[in-house]
Amino acid sequence: MDLLTGILEIALSAAPWLLLGLLVAGLIKPLVPHSLLERWLGGSGVASISRGAIIGAPLPLCSCGAIPTALTLHRGGAGRGPTAAFLISTPGIGVDSVALTYALLGPFMLLSRIGGAIVTAISTGLLMARFGNSTTSSGGATTPAQEADCCNTGGCCEEQTDTAEPENEPLWQQVKGGIRYAFSDLLDDIAPWMLGGLVIAGVLVTMVPAEAMATYGTGLGAILLLAVIGIPMYICAAAATPIGAGMLMAGVSPGAALVFLIAGPVTSLATLGILRREMGNSALALYLLGVITTTVLVGLGVDQLVTSAGINVVAQVGAASELFPPPLEWLALALLVFMAIPPARRLVAIRPTPA
Repeated sequence: MDLLTGILEIALSAAPWLLLGLLVAGLIKPLVPHSLLERWLGGSGVASISRGAIIGAPLPLCSCGAIPTALTLHRGGAGRGPTAAFLISTPGIGVDSVALTYALLGPFMLLSRIGGAIVTAISTGLLMARFGNSTTSSGGATTPAQEADCCNTGGCCEEQTDTAEPENEPLWQQVKGGIRYAFSDLLDDIAPWMLGGLVIAGVLVTMVPAEAMATYGTGLGAILLLAVIGIPMYICAAAATPIGAGMLMAGVSPGAALVFLIAGPVTSLATLGILRREMGNSALALYLLGVITTTVLVGLGVDQLVTSAGINVVAQVGAASELFPPPLEWLALALLVFMAIPPARRLVAIRPTPA
C-alpha cells in the first residue's frame, strides 16, 4: 500500500505541471518552422553550435522525434557540430520536462538540468566539429527503412513524421495542429515511459533504504555508473524526471541524479545507430566521449556547489506541488489519463497528426 501511495503522490504532484508543459509544447511547435531551423543551424561554427543547443532545448520532441529533423538539417547544410548539439538538447530538455522538473525536483535541479544539457550539447558539438572528419560509413545517407529499424532497436517511438511545414496555413490552424500534436502524438510517446518512471520512483522512495543509497549513490563512482547506465537505455526526459526525484529522496547525490537525467534521454540506441550510419564510427565515438565526459564533470561540479553553498536540494523536491490545491491535482491527473487513452481521446476529436 505504501508503494501505491508513493506512486500516486508523485503522479498528483506532476500532473498539473505536465498538463501545462504539454500545452506550452503545443504552442511552441508551430512557432518554430523547419525553414527557420535550417537557416539558424547552417554552417559549423561556434555560433551555429550554440544556436543548435539553445534552439533545440524547448522543442517538444523525444529522441526519435528529433532524429528526422536533425538528419534533414544535416543534409541541408548544417555541420556535424550543430547537428550533434541539436540532437542532445532537443530530447534532453523540452518544455514538458522543464515543467515536470520544477514540480518534482525544485528550482535548483531545474536550472542545473537546463544548464547541464546545454553545456553538454555545446561541448559535444564543438568536439565533433573540431575533431570529426567528413567521411561517413554509408555514403552520408540512410534509407527510411534503416531509420525505422534503428529507431525500433532503441525501443522508442514511433514518431517518424515528415519535417516539412505546411505552406500558407493560417496561424490559428497551426496552433490547433500543435495542440493536437501535443495531446496525441507527444502524449502517446511519453505516457508509457511516464508510467514506468513513476513506478521506479515509487520503489526508490518507499522500498530502497536511504542509508544504502546515501552511501553508494554519491561520489565519482556513482556518477560514472549512472552515466554508463543511461547510455544504452531509452527513456524520454519527462519519464526520467520522477526517477530523478526518487533518486534524490532515496539518498542519491544531486550530481549523480543529474547525470542520469541528462545522459539517459540523449543517448538512446536509436540516436546512436542513426548517428553512426549518417556520420560514421568516429563521429559516434566523439559523441559518446563528449556526452560522458561533460555530464560527469557537470555532475561533480553540481555536487561540489551543493556542498560548498549548503543547498538543501531534497527540501525542494515536490515543493512546487503546494502551488496547486488537491482538487486541481486530481482533475489534472484525470484529464491526462483520459487523454492518454486513444479511444477516449477520439471522443473529443483529438487524433494523432498525419505522418
